[in-house]
Amino acid sequence: MTHPTRPMTARSLLLALLITFIWGVNFVVIKWSVADTSPLLVAALRFLVAALPAVFFIPRPAVPARILWGYGLAVGVVQFGLLYLAIQLGMSAGMGSLLMQTQAFFTALLAARVFGERIQPWQAAGMTLAFVGMGVIGAAAGHDVPLVPLLITLVAALGWAGSNLIVRAAGNVNVFSLVIWSALIPPIPLTLLAGFTAGWNEIARSVTHASWPFWAAIVFMAVFNTVLGFGVWSKLIQMHGAARVAPLSLLVPVFGMLASAVAFQEGFPPGKVIGALLVATGLLLHVFGQRAWKRRAVPVPRGS
Repeated sequence: MTHPTRPMTARSLLLALLITFIWGVNFVVIKWSVADTSPLLVAALRFLVAALPAVFFIPRPAVPARILWGYGLAVGVVQFGLLYLAIQLGMSAGMGSLLMQTQAFFTALLAARVFGERIQPWQAAGMTLAFVGMGVIGAAAGHDVPLVPLLITLVAALGWAGSNLIVRAAGNVNVFSLVIWSALIPPIPLTLLAGFTAGWNEIARSVTHASWPFWAAIVFMAVFNTVLGFGVWSKLIQMHGAARVAPLSLLVPVFGMLASAVAFQEGFPPGKVIGALLVATGLLLHVFGQRAWKRRAVPVPRGS
């Protein structure tokens, strides 16, 4: 049974802003955490801490095992595993936070393919503008925006889009419960991949000799970013509706780029700024373009 939503209160708006701030700053925390450690191991630890001990207090979601496993692999291995790898390979925290939002376009394209959803004109225009922006960023690829990490980040965003479709296929599922229980799945494949790529001795050294700031970063990513973040966000959507809450996630790259500029003195050369503005404008058009399109389509009454 669905409950009627109500307008956003000042308290709810502040909570939503807090979560988007946490999610934006998280990209800086990721860059810190993967500096001297296998990024796949960091991702594995993040999901392990997110799952335990939360699974002992959160009921298992009422979904088939294939949904649980599919979501866990899409989010944990493809989305975050590749994102952590891209950031270690040189993707800046700020630009990574922006490019990950292209999941909105990939979600629309995949939904059109899988579910037969029609891509609306404003969505197509937003995608075109954003992909032009990514082309500008790619053309400016160099020391500041390495091409390979850029491509890996886009594949990570594609994994995020895949998880969105899995949630839709799951129907009326408790998303917070799904997030917590699916977090049990990524640590195993991520740890195996980390061991095969970095070597098991290096993995053991990373775990046994890690400093307290490293574990603090893991706790932040697991507890604040995943458990608290998704918990509060899901509750806000339940209370006020996705249409009111979801667009606020566009603030994540704003906070991410600001945090990256402060933490790493991240520069913004002209090509990067132009590309980022094109991507951001495309995102805004994709999310909010329906209103402007409908106003444009309303016929103007003629005088008698």
